[in-house]
Amino acid sequence: MARPSTTADAFHAIAEPRRRQILGLLATAELPVNDLVTALDIPQPQVSKHLRVLREVGLVAVRGAGQQRLYRLSPAKLKPVHDWVKGFERFWAESFDRLGEYLADLQAGQPGADTPPHKTEGESE
Repeated sequence: MARPSTTADAFHAIAEPRRRQILGLLATAELPVNDLVTALDIPQPQVSKHLRVLREVGLVAVRGAGQQRLYRLSPAKLKPVHDWVKGFERFWAESFDRLGEYLADLQAGQPGADTPPHKTEGESE
């Protein structure tokens, strides 16, 4: 089966860690490519390739300002990702609730609290 193009949708585009870093930087400010190069510490051609993919998907917009090209986040195209992740919100909330209950039981000396702690290296019995 052929691998889908990274420009097919937001999910494919953000699968690459450097692109997620770029989106994170652009979430805070509109930036020229040179600022992204400095922040990411990778060569300009690589940053430009990532920006091209993000532009093709619609996650990033660009505008000219004199001789500079300024990039900014286009968050509306992240909505499908947000909607998908939101589906897991209940799972995480329930997991954290269970963890909170477990910790409260431990502090109150409830069952399971008498389990001996793990021994550290070099500790005698």
